[in-house]
Amino acid sequence: MASFFTPRLILSCITLSLLHQISSYSIANDYHKACSARYDCGKISNVGFPFWGQGRPEGCGYPDLYLNCSEGSTFITIQRVRYLVLEAHPDQHILRIARFDYYSQNLCPNQLVSTSLDPLVFENVPETKYLTFLYGCPSISSISSLQLPCRKNGFDNPFGYVLLDHMPEISALCSASVVVPVEVSPSEIDSFASSIVQGILNKGFRVKWIAGIAECEKCQRTGAVCGYNLGSNQPTCYSIRDNSIRDDSTIPVAGSTKKRGRQLAIAISAGVGGLALILILIIYICKKHFRIENGKIFKKSRAYHDNNLRSFINNYSSLAPRKYSYSEVKRMTRSFSNKLGEGGYGVVYKASLPDGRLVAVKVVRESKGNGEEFINEVARISRTSHVNIVTLLGFCCERNKRVLIYEYMSNGSLDNFIYKRGSPNAFCILEWNVLYQVAIGIARGLEYLHRGCNTRILHLDIKPQNILLDETFCPKISDFGLAKICKESIVSILGTRGTVGFIAPEIFNRAFGGVSHKADVYSYGMLVLEMVGGRKNYDSRGSHTEEMYFPDWIYKDLERGHHPASSIVITMEDDEVVRKMTLVSLWCIQTNPLDRPAMSKVVEMLEGPLQSLSIPPKPSLESPTKSPVGLSNGSSEEIIQTNSLRS
Repeated sequence: MASFFTPRLILSCITLSLLHQISSYSIANDYHKACSARYDCGKISNVGFPFWGQGRPEGCGYPDLYLNCSEGSTFITIQRVRYLVLEAHPDQHILRIARFDYYSQNLCPNQLVSTSLDPLVFENVPETKYLTFLYGCPSISSISSLQLPCRKNGFDNPFGYVLLDHMPEISALCSASVVVPVEVSPSEIDSFASSIVQGILNKGFRVKWIAGIAECEKCQRTGAVCGYNLGSNQPTCYSIRDNSIRDDSTIPVAGSTKKRGRQLAIAISAGVGGLALILILIIYICKKHFRIENGKIFKKSRAYHDNNLRSFINNYSSLAPRKYSYSEVKRMTRSFSNKLGEGGYGVVYKASLPDGRLVAVKVVRESKGNGEEFINEVARISRTSHVNIVTLLGFCCERNKRVLIYEYMSNGSLDNFIYKRGSPNAFCILEWNVLYQVAIGIARGLEYLHRGCNTRILHLDIKPQNILLDETFCPKISDFGLAKICKESIVSILGTRGTVGFIAPEIFNRAFGGVSHKADVYSYGMLVLEMVGGRKNYDSRGSHTEEMYFPDWIYKDLERGHHPASSIVITMEDDEVVRKMTLVSLWCIQTNPLDRPAMSKVVEMLEGPLQSLSIPPKPSLESPTKSPVGLSNGSSEEIIQTNSLRS
């Protein structure tokens, strides 16, 4: 320890500790006072978090949410584009804004910049449409009613046009394009022409700010004030540390130098007086929170993710997908204008690479554990190459912006095609033979992960939403955020991984056995049962009244010679396929992992004759989802008795 804590290091730690204490002692109080204050700004009254400006310092709001109050109007600049704020609805977290460069009789701004909204800060409302302004075009008679009343200088062709729908074949003829969000009524869509464009632009469009909402609600429940830490680029809470200095605190802005100097002198004097105690604390702080490289001190938590990312790229340089910049991602998504879907992980957008290839761009909204899940997905999927595994083409990691770029799957996820079977509102009715081929494809993908790729990978989150379908309905397994590399037959995992209804019993309670590749087999079995039954295997609303355990319902139909999908017309040719899928899936969901077949055997069973399949043991009548408290807190004997799938 003597060689580690050199005088120079201790002096550095003292300096860092003093600065930290000074900041904690006074700045937090200053920001608490300043960020508690609210003000009116043009169209917006009672301005608070996540906005800042006019007396509210930068640390009180997000960098992109600075409000400029000028002559009774409110302006906000987003990604270098200035907007006029027309309305504000703080209770709904919604602003109505209009492009100021296109506002009020101006369809030909000097700078041609598309609207770009950071999806980590804003999201568009569902009613949003997009106008595409084209400049430097030849004369196009087929869309003469959409010609703009302007001619931009510097282009070879003099004409301009505005499109309500993106038309690549026309855009390719022009020198420049600008995309602007708008809200258009049905009548305006029916009679769309360049003459009504200015009125549409002047109405603006709505955006919802999502930045820091959840964090701020937690913060306010503790009596603290919401703010933004510019150093870590994360929302933060400001609370009063010492009531004795509360009334004398001032925010660190111009004009407060003398007061800050007095506070600094007081803090240093107090630090010198308690030097012995501070040295003990410093040793603990340095060991726990800092790392040392070449005599320099760095904070561990801040460098952790960057080191992981750098290590991954160095170790898998030949396998790692291309790393894109965030500006490149914005260009390929046309400023995040075409949203495909949204979930707890973030938002997925349709985009195209520079070579024209379509891709799906997943913007990760929140990554836990300093980005381990993000790195985990990039690292795991980069090890794979199989027709039934989705291809990761690239990624982006800049500060708190994390993006994954996948091959585009035109038919979306499998859940679109199975939960509505037999319903008049079905997205699409797939033939049983197609569903059968989908089941085989998923099984082959899992077989590859378990034994065919460089390292055995456990997916641990197999469900319909994570199975994507291409234009030929070839299935591809996606979303490797929870995956684990399995070097031994049994893996060690902390906590429960997966999705309710698909989690193998041994994951939520080790009394059922160790966690292995058989956990994916269980999830696969539940997935195929949903394909056969055409409904979810659990009630996501939490209602279990008179509920029959899903596999038992399937099993009873099988015993009676009925099909779970009896509401759908089924032919004699399909009878064998449905029965085979049912039997295989029931084998896959056996409670004891040793009783479940490996995925190689599953493929063999699906492709083999029906006559070779025996009826598996009957599932339990009790649903594992009926007693979630028991699953986490009950004794091993109680859980085994409640959830055994054997009769």
